[in-house]
Amino acid sequence: MNTIVLVNVSGPDSAGITKSVTGILGRYDVQILDIGQAVIHDHLSLGLLIQIPSESVSTPVLKDLLFHLHERGLQLKFTPISEDDYEKWVSAQGKERYIITTLSRNITAKQMQRLTDIISQNGLNIQAITRLSGRLSLQSPPKRPRAGVEFQVRGRPADALAMRRGFLEIAQELAMDVSFQKENRYRRNRRLICFDMDSTLIQAEVIDELAKEAGVGEQVIAITESAMRGEIDFNESFRRRVSLLKGLPESKLETIANRIELTEGAEELISTLKSMGLKTAILSGGFTYFGRRLQKQLGIDYLYANELVIEDQVVSGKVQEPIINAEQKAAKLQQIAATEGIKLEQVIAVGDGANDLPMLNLAGLGIAFHAKPLVRKQAGHTISNLGLDGILYLLGVRDRDIND
Repeated sequence: MNTIVLVNVSGPDSAGITKSVTGILGRYDVQILDIGQAVIHDHLSLGLLIQIPSESVSTPVLKDLLFHLHERGLQLKFTPISEDDYEKWVSAQGKERYIITTLSRNITAKQMQRLTDIISQNGLNIQAITRLSGRLSLQSPPKRPRAGVEFQVRGRPADALAMRRGFLEIAQELAMDVSFQKENRYRRNRRLICFDMDSTLIQAEVIDELAKEAGVGEQVIAITESAMRGEIDFNESFRRRVSLLKGLPESKLETIANRIELTEGAEELISTLKSMGLKTAILSGGFTYFGRRLQKQLGIDYLYANELVIEDQVVSGKVQEPIINAEQKAAKLQQIAATEGIKLEQVIAVGDGANDLPMLNLAGLGIAFHAKPLVRKQAGHTISNLGLDGILYLLGVRDRDIND
């Protein structure tokens, strides 16, 4: 009768351990049913689930293994596994799989305790934990550290809405964003990313900057607030705000463009995604004048924004129709995906405002980036504690993948 044994090896890591262990097992025709290995701070944890054939049960296979590893200063633990327990374990592989990704500046025990408590409350079982971020120097820490950890879990959440509320509470209280994604082929095969521009790719709301230059900042803010209260729709509020810019010299546009800064991580994110073959797009309720400069600077493939009409080198106070609003953003996302032959499940959308929600909810991965509470609650995923390059962790990209 075949014997099933769980073998756990631990101790100081060195080259050739797995080779020597499997070499000994190979001499006795042992079958490996499962294998996993992790190294933390040069300390090895190696696990093998093995099946020893009946003709080798009486041989000194485990004794040989124990003696060899003892010579190397390693600890060895054997655990017999019944066939019934093994078959139960095999049958569990049909359970749903999810990826939980945490994003923060630094990892704290309190963050991990709160997160794993929520995971446990929802009946999910952690299968593996992987650190995505690079090693952190304590002597020369970076000015803007990033920490990303990926949890692979199995099961179905007992209360998905309550779990999401818990993740949002962690983000607010412990400065750690938590993303919950179903593990499937689309997660590993994103092909298009669409960005809002103002307060997403750049650290400004351009229309507010234009209003300041035109001396109508307070009037523009009043119209914006009226639109947020639902008193006027986006298109009408946009036309009113643009009309207040009438007479602004065209030269002021360049002045504003030169002082606007990119959002943290924008360049690294886009260059990395382009190297991975993703298409990029800006879908903005802002203005093409600024979008074109950004498109050239970052190498963006597609740009859809509003055209500010210039007449005799001054802003006319008019905008070309149709206005790029929430519905237009979602429509353009679909249009680009269709043109490129990309499924919506393979699309990433990133934005901060309520007018981004339709495209965020349409995309396979919709991310509310440093957004207001209402947008964070309604979007599928949020990033509030890192720069745009934190998106790479949601795709499972490790820091060393970028550096390589």
